[in-house]
Amino acid sequence: MKIKQISVFLENKRGRLYEALKALAEQDINIRALSIADTSEFGILRMIVTDPEKAKDILEKNEFTVKLTNVIAIAVKDQPGGLAEALKHLYDSNINIEYIYAFVEKSGQKAVVVLRTENLDKTISILQEKGITLLSWDDVLVL
Repeated sequence: MKIKQISVFLENKRGRLYEALKALAEQDINIRALSIADTSEFGILRMIVTDPEKAKDILEKNEFTVKLTNVIAIAVKDQPGGLAEALKHLYDSNINIEYIYAFVEKSGQKAVVVLRTENLDKTISILQEKGITLLSWDDVLVL
């Protein structure tokens, strides 16, 4: 149930994000989800893409610092409290969430939440036990 995420270090200067995204587009890499966390000096671009290994190679050839990381994706109700309901199980189990980002699937019935915790295996076990829908790589790519 782990999904490969690509993380890209971006200097906080004009055009750097565009250059990264253009390099992926030119090689037919589709972005399924993304998030940017920034400071005044730099940002971390996190993406779920159709071919993370190829994307890593492309970006490194274009002089970006890149890392592949395992994350998980869950489906939650697309309504007030849907995410809180799912995260309560992690809170109750003392699991720390390092970061999180989300998007809504095309049908609008569910929200897809990508998250990284301090212990992904334990997180997966807890969420499965509590009946939270974990999404596979294929599930995320077709949303």
